[in-house]
Amino acid sequence: MTDSSRIAVDAMGGDKGLAVMLAGVARARRNFPDMGFILVGDEAQIREGLQSHPNLSANSEIVHAPEVVGSSDKAGQALRRAKKTSMGIAIDLVKQGRAGAAVSSGNTGALMAMAKLSLRMLPGIDRPALAAMLPTLGDNDVVVLDLGANTECDTRNLVQFAVMGAAYARTNLDLASPRVALLNIGSEDQKGTDEIRDAAQALKAATHLPMTFTGYIEGDKLSRGDVDVIVCDGFSGNIALKTAEGTARFVADLLKRAFSSSIRSKIGFLISKPATELLRHHLDPNVHNGAVFLGLNGIVVKSHGGATELGVATAIAAAAKMVRDDLTRRISEDLGNFEAEAGMLIPKASGL
Repeated sequence: MTDSSRIAVDAMGGDKGLAVMLAGVARARRNFPDMGFILVGDEAQIREGLQSHPNLSANSEIVHAPEVVGSSDKAGQALRRAKKTSMGIAIDLVKQGRAGAAVSSGNTGALMAMAKLSLRMLPGIDRPALAAMLPTLGDNDVVVLDLGANTECDTRNLVQFAVMGAAYARTNLDLASPRVALLNIGSEDQKGTDEIRDAAQALKAATHLPMTFTGYIEGDKLSRGDVDVIVCDGFSGNIALKTAEGTARFVADLLKRAFSSSIRSKIGFLISKPATELLRHHLDPNVHNGAVFLGLNGIVVKSHGGATELGVATAIAAAAKMVRDDLTRRISEDLGNFEAEAGMLIPKASGL
């Protein structure tokens, strides 16, 4: 039985240090007062840091970890030290059932390798997918996956990602039937690779699942809000993510330069400040922080390495919501229903 009322936090992961991690956990606790936390890392440092957060201290357990996974550590190196690191121990707490989810701002490759080895895949899932929310002009954010866990994907992988992404959108976006699309180089049926076209045919036939397949979507429409889930291989997804992040920074820097170019511009900035603040908030990655490895037999959330207090709290809130809505069970049920009806359309590839 999993203790779903507690989140295991890798307190030593991330670029901004323990103080920001603890401040983020404390902030999350204010929004989830009935949620407990297991803080994993150097016990002495954590106890000292908790002196600034007495309310968090009363609602947290500390598990000592003598080592930390470095940002430059290779996945193989990290795996060999997993049982001694704050990241590996946090994941193991989920495996043991002592926590409902693990959250880390540490090394992404190491986190994925440790999570996959420790928690294993859900039955019927071949590979995990890294999924995250991106801002849109629509009524809600959009779920995009895979964002880098798998550089090459076959038809079966893409279909599984679609099923998992739809379950994630139903949980985090409260949608009864999320609109799902495949990222492609065009909207016409004949466009794209064989894997993408075959995945589209399989998803079109999946009318029994709680999702609506809308076909293909091109890169210039990622943020339009026309769909709720965008599915792609990890190579394309990571490029799309980094492009979107770079564009957001470009727009923010361009506005800053424009508004500081003259006295008239500075006056214009003061007049338009409410609008620019809204834009800044909408583009702030900390507001949308928290990517999850879907397909594992447990919930592991990756917080951005440079996340602020707000970003850490956002990632923890995402983990708490996934635990409460039993996302892992939903994915298993949806995949089982898909395989029962249409699984023969996508036979398992050998050697993958």
